[in-house]
Amino acid sequence: MNEIIVVVEEAAEGGYVARALGESIFTEAESLNELHANVRDAVRCHFEEGQQPKILRLHQVKEEVIAV
Repeated sequence: MNEIIVVVEEAAEGGYVARALGESIFTEAESLNELHANVRDAVRCHFEEGQQPKILRLHQVKEEVIAV
């Protein structure tokens, strides 16, 4: 596996949450910089040495509500 896609969303209570698609990886943080570090750490913990993906592709999702 060369790449993992991680979906990043703003948390309702503030900060950010991230979850990997196809893997049981989830983390959260107060800032995007902190989230990047937490995602790297979570991926390192999830995979065995030498099995980690080379790229983490973060997709930031922003939900907007508009009145009709």
